[in-house]
Amino acid sequence: MRRGWKMALSGGLRCCRRVLSWVPVLVIVLVVLWSYYAYVFELCLVTVLSPAEKVIYLIFYHAIFVFFTWTYWKSIFTLPQQPSQKFHLSYTDKERYENEERPEIQKQMLIDMAKKLPVYTRTGSGAVRFCDRCHLIKPDRCHHCSVCAMCVLKMDHHCPWVNNCIGFSNYKFFLQFLAYSVLYCLYIATTVFSYFIKYWRGELPSVRSKFHVLFLLFVACMFFVSLVILFGYHCWLVSRNKTTLEAFCTPVFTSGPEKNGFNLGFIKNIQQVFGDKKKFWLIPIGSSPGDGHSFPMRSMNESQNPLLANEEPWEDNEDDNRGHFHLP
Repeated sequence: MRRGWKMALSGGLRCCRRVLSWVPVLVIVLVVLWSYYAYVFELCLVTVLSPAEKVIYLIFYHAIFVFFTWTYWKSIFTLPQQPSQKFHLSYTDKERYENEERPEIQKQMLIDMAKKLPVYTRTGSGAVRFCDRCHLIKPDRCHHCSVCAMCVLKMDHHCPWVNNCIGFSNYKFFLQFLAYSVLYCLYIATTVFSYFIKYWRGELPSVRSKFHVLFLLFVACMFFVSLVILFGYHCWLVSRNKTTLEAFCTPVFTSGPEKNGFNLGFIKNIQQVFGDKKKFWLIPIGSSPGDGHSFPMRSMNESQNPLLANEEPWEDNEDDNRGHFHLP
């Protein structure tokens, strides 16, 4: 009976947590919906008198608004990508690992298993990176998200404003969302400013639209300042080919710690996120190269690093042909 109550309480807490996790997203959605109403109806249709100016404002506004909402949607609903089954311990290996009480033997077991996988990063002590909650050997740049309760490929951070974990599958969309958010706020602020001054000086009648126009400029400027700082920081991360986690904790390779271990140069670093086809850079469609399990490294030349060589040393033996690779 007591166990049943505990399970019911635990399930209720998880349900409440899932519901509350959507509150930041709801706040953003409500602010965006109000900004749409304030700009389109109260500014363009009521305050702006010139028909030509109305048309120009509305065309550019909706063009930015479409990409802004599109990238936000993709950031929220693109699921984080998890490691393939090749990185999970088999049932037999899992039993052997859990039944082994000697840490040094466990460490050697993981080293032997990792030899079959394209894994080059280690823990601070030099051990193979292993997740005891997901029971898998972590691919390079993969981390366990305690909020999502799973390991995420090339995890950057968990963002409450999109209620999602930002990683390999959606980092491009998140960057685009930040860029279009900055552009959205900047466009609103620059087009509203002249009417803000007119209302402030009393050149326009004090009607309901006055509140919306004045507050719209304040909100746009406030969000612009915070977003441009965040966007600038992530631009710096992309230019160095780092994640947020790697910026705070230097990755350790088999040869030792190397803070620029994944830095391939400015252009190649950008291509690692957006792909090599520039026509897809501004559009929120998946174009990041690779499968998220392996990444080219600066410390290896072409003869050592299979991801920088012309040939592909990993073969796809998966029946579902999902593009996951393993060492021969």
